[in-house]
Amino acid sequence: MKALYLIAALSLLPVTPVLAHDAAPSEKVNVLQEKALKNLPGKKAMMLTVDYAPGQSSIAHKHEGTAMAYVLEGAITSQVKGEPAITYKAGEFWYEAAGSEHLVSKNASTTEPAKLLVFMVLGEKEAVLIPLKN
Repeated sequence: MKALYLIAALSLLPVTPVLAHDAAPSEKVNVLQEKALKNLPGKKAMMLTVDYAPGQSSIAHKHEGTAMAYVLEGAITSQVKGEPAITYKAGEFWYEAAGSEHLVSKNASTTEPAKLLVFMVLGEKEAVLIPLKN
């Protein structure tokens, strides 16, 4: 049930405009599993996929939990505050510390889709994604 709530909540977030007057639909987030961690009371692990259409991007955000991302297909450009933007190709991965501000997360291609596998550890009541204010 929590997974459905997360997906519904993420689908309501605003998206980055593609053109001056049009907005792309939000990236597709699919929670694969979510489990409480018995060895870390109050914490849970989540595994999810994020699908990006060609040219699609996420809003600037932060995660309350720690995240590890692995590119399943395509190429993803990612930038955490204070670091350069890096484009990761299928088979490559990165780590984001809890509380990191994720300024850029986008499909590096305007013609091919891209897909991420994300593993997170966060508090049972912590938000997966918090939009950043301008």
